Amino acid sequence: MLKAGLTGGIGAGKSEVSRLLVSYGAVLVDADKIAREVVEPGTPGLAAVVEAFGAGILTPEGTLDRPALGALVFSDPERLATLNGIVHPLVGARSAELEAAAGADAVVVHDVPLLTENGLAPLYDLVVVVDATPETQLDRLVRLRGMTEAEARARMAVQATREQRLAVADLVIDNDGPLEALEPQVRKVWAELTERAAG
Repeated sequence: MLKAGLTGGIGAGKSEVSRLLVSYGAVLVDADKIAREVVEPGTPGLAAVVEAFGAGILTPEGTLDRPALGALVFSDPERLATLNGIVHPLVGARSAELEAAAGADAVVVHDVPLLTENGLAPLYDLVVVVDATPETQLDRLVRLRGMTEAEARARMAVQATREQRLAVADLVIDNDGPLEALEPQVRKVWAELTERAAG
């Protein structure tokens, strides 16, 4: 089994890269998706979050009110650490389950937005970084995701810098251009991953 970490800044195009890798045969372990699953209604994760932050972080339907929780934790490092202390171990355990189910000859791609920020590169056989200039990221966030420029810049500011991400990269996919230019690069990375998995 080959374990690859996939990361990139917001708006760099990581989701498109993971979609292509899955279409070639990669087993995807999506940290963001798992982080949502472990706090769904009825889970021990949601119960622990409510115990730590109170019932005010629930919607009337009993689901996690992400904006309400975000307002509590993102301005308070101590509360954010509490939340991460609940969610990260659950995400880690679920990721390990999915990885174990993948099979011995699988190429497992862990899509981890905060791989660089959390110092997770050593957990993987190699790290693939989807790279785009900050100007391109900003343009995509405003044009495609409907953020204001201030919102986009704020999101980018809390992430690792481009230089920090590139410093942990074993393979880099340049996604500064049009979508057509992306596919051949991802195919080449896939060939490299399968070759390493076989070796």
